[in-house]
This record gives sequence, structure tokens and C-alpha cells, in this order.
Amino acid sequence: MKIAMFTDSYLPTRDGVVTSLLLTKRELERLGHAVYVFAPEPADPSEKEEGVHYFRSVGFHQYSGYRIPMFPTDKCRILAGLDVDVIHVHGLMFQAVRSMLAGRELKKPVVLTFHTMVTEAARFYNFTPFPEWVIQLGMWTYLRTILHRAEVVIAPTLAIKNEIKRYAPHIKRFEVIPTGVDLDRFHPDLDGSEVRGRYGLEGKKVILHLGRIAWEKNIELVLRGFCVLSRQEPEARLLLVGEGPAKEHLMRMSEDLGMADRVIFTGFVPDSELPSFYAACDVLTLASKFETQGLVILEAMAVGKPISGIRYRAVAELVREGENGELFEETPYSWSQATMRLLRDPKRYREGALAKANEFSAGQWATRLLDIYQYAMESKAGRVNNKVFLKR
Repeated sequence: MKIAMFTDSYLPTRDGVVTSLLLTKRELERLGHAVYVFAPEPADPSEKEEGVHYFRSVGFHQYSGYRIPMFPTDKCRILAGLDVDVIHVHGLMFQAVRSMLAGRELKKPVVLTFHTMVTEAARFYNFTPFPEWVIQLGMWTYLRTILHRAEVVIAPTLAIKNEIKRYAPHIKRFEVIPTGVDLDRFHPDLDGSEVRGRYGLEGKKVILHLGRIAWEKNIELVLRGFCVLSRQEPEARLLLVGEGPAKEHLMRMSEDLGMADRVIFTGFVPDSELPSFYAACDVLTLASKFETQGLVILEAMAVGKPISGIRYRAVAELVREGENGELFEETPYSWSQATMRLLRDPKRYREGALAKANEFSAGQWATRLLDIYQYAMESKAGRVNNKVFLKR
């Protein structure tokens, strides 16, 4: 099978969408299928990857590291030459529109994965003069059109599927297929001693936050909660791994809270080192209400680490209290109490974390995705009755 994958973000940018696409591509190619990536060009031409089809793009000033592929292209001609069987779009903005237009022109099925709650990101990066409610209304009107046109829409979790169905009730077929976790890279035998030594964390209780240092990640809550926790556990340290537009603000905030000596901002960390950072921590925390899955949760669990997660959407679907982690409400005190329970006995949650991660082997989810592609091709050719699936 030949699959074209369209994405609004790609290397050298690192986020959940890019990680999901790369892992899915690897597993599909391992199964003998061809995958072609269509992505915005990077700012530095030397960072282009051989074999990727790039769209000319401009930088998104409100969110450093992201590019907008807003110019006309000849990608339909390239797609026709590749003779792809299915188009799988991993973005909801420019690339989603391009995918739908290409699918219509070439009579190819389009599968769409809803990776990102872009409606909520808009409140942090709104560059228009319009109030938030107007932006929300406009975006859902647009998204509803895109979602209703795809042969299949994929949500990474049931929580996201149920939420989207309220806004787009006439999706032709809607499936839950999570991004799998790479159990070869992330496993409980990893050694985090080098990372602990690098940042002076020997003998400390380490709480890890890994991902974009961005406004929508709700890291302010983590900092305020850590300030509360530190009064009970002065040897605890908060390790914030990543880069992003909110970093300078959060660094100033940690100083204002008197936590600068206990909060470590590592900056960008190469992808190859991430497993060691999971191994170096005692607990992973995630306060983001923005997540559609939260791949970092599964990666940490695969290393045997418990999760301190917000009781919201996908995070609450993956974290089981008392088994693989603890959930907290959106208050600093609640975060501190949930995280403290984990720090006191992280090994208690180890087996539950490993068991949950093992449910998400990347290979099995890639196989399910192939079934979806096959269905999409038959649906586009008019060989299935979509009404049957609307009754599910």
C-alpha cells in the first residue's frame, strides 16, 4: 500500500504530532508499505530530509518553531505520479485543506487524525482582533466541514472522540486508534544515572515535565503546586525538559516563587536522550488540559514511572489512580498532594505503569491503521455502505 502523510509540523520541530507520524511511518514501512511525507519546509534548508516533499512556508511568529505552508504548490501532480492509495492527514489547518482538495481531484480517500485541540490553542495564539468566542465559533464551523468530508476520522482516545462528536455529529466513520509507544526505546531497564549526575540530582526526588514549554501546557499550575510540595519535601526537584514560547516567563516565575534553585530548565534535549530522562525521574507530571492523548504518559509508563496527571480528557483516560499514577484537580494544592503520594512510594505504581504501556505496542496499532486504510479505499470506491457505520 502507498500512503501519503500530510502534516502541519515536522522535523526539526518536535511535538506529539511529529512523534506520532514518525513512529507510525516506521511501523508501516516495517510491514512493507510505502509512506510519503508532505510537510512545511524548515527555516534552514540544510535541515531538509531526503525523500520528504516540502511546501514553501513562513514562520508562525506567535509560536516559534512552527511554519505555515500557505503558498500554491504542484503537490497534486506529485501525488498523482506517486499513485498513492490513501491520504492520511495529521494536521487540521492548511494541510487538511490541501488533503481534501487533493483527495477530491485525484479521487483518493482521506483519513484524518485529530491530534490537536486547535480550538483551545487559539486562545493563546490569537493574532486577530476578534474575541475568543468568535474564533471558537469560526474554527468549529471550519473543522466540522473538514471532519465531515473525510472517509474516516481517527481520535487518539475515547474522551476526544466523544467530545468531537458533539460538534461534528455526521462524521462518516469515527475510530479510536492511539499512537503506539516504542517499547524497544522505552523500557524499564534504562539507566538514568548520567542525567541525574549531569544536573546534580543524586539523592533527590525528581519530578519530570517533558514537552513544549508552551502556554497551553498549564505549567504555571505545576510551578505553583511544586512551591506547595517543596515545603513538605525540600529535597524534591522539578526538571522541565524542552523549549517553547513560555520558557522565559516560567523562569521568571520560578524565581519570583523562590524556587529557582529547585527548578531546572534543561532547554532542548536531543530525541536520542529522552529515554534516559524518563529513567532519571521518580514521577512524570502533566497538567495540560490540551492533550488528545499525551504520548509522554505512555513513554514514561513504559519505563516504569508513575504519572501525576490532571483529571481531564485524555490524561484521565490513561491514568488509573492507585494503579499507574494519581490524578489532580486544577489547583496547586491538589497537584502537590497527588504528586507527593507518588514520591513517597513510586515503586508501588511500577507494575501498573508497565502493564498499561504494554497495551499500546506500536505494532498492533499500525495493523489496525491498515484496516482503516483499506476501509477508506473501499468507501471511496463506493463498495461499502456508510450508513451501517453511522449506527455504531
